[in-house]
Amino acid sequence: MTPPVDPDDLDTGTLALFVGSAAASSVQERIAADGFTGLRTSHGYLFQHLLGAAPTIRDLAAALEMTQQGASKAVAELEALGYAERRPDPHDARVRRVALTPRGHEAVDAARRARTELEERLRECLGDRGLDTARALLRELLDELGGTEAVRRRRVRPPR
Repeated sequence: MTPPVDPDDLDTGTLALFVGSAAASSVQERIAADGFTGLRTSHGYLFQHLLGAAPTIRDLAAALEMTQQGASKAVAELEALGYAERRPDPHDARVRRVALTPRGHEAVDAARRARTELEERLRECLGDRGLDTARALLRELLDELGGTEAVRRRRVRPPR
C-alpha cells in the first residue's frame, strides 16, 4: 500500500496544481448539477478560443499547439454535446468556423457563476485578507513562471 502524502511536503508547483485541480472539479460538479453535462477540463482550453470569436479548426489547432485532427476531434465532442457548432464562413463557404451555440454560452455563464460561488466560499473560509493575500501570491508566482501573458491573451495551453 502506498503511504499517504502530507500536503506540507509538496513543492509549491504541485500544491498549486492540486489546488487548481480541486477548484476545477468543484466547478465541473456544479455545472453538471446545473444540467451542463459531459464537459471536461480539457474542453475549457477550447472554449477560451470561442469566446467572442469563430476560429477555423486550423486556427484552433495552432492556438492549442495540437494537430488539426486533434482539434477537430475536440470540436466534434463539443458539437455532439450541443455546446459548439461549425458554420460556413460568411466570405468563403468552403471554410468552416467553430462557434459556441446558445447552450455553449449558457455553459460559460454557468461556469462563471460556479467560479464566483467558489470564490465566495473561499473568502468565507479564509477571510478577505487571507484570500486577497493568496491571490496576490498566486499572481506573483504566475508572473515569475512566465504564465501571465498567456492568461491575458487567452493562450493557456493544455498540460502536456
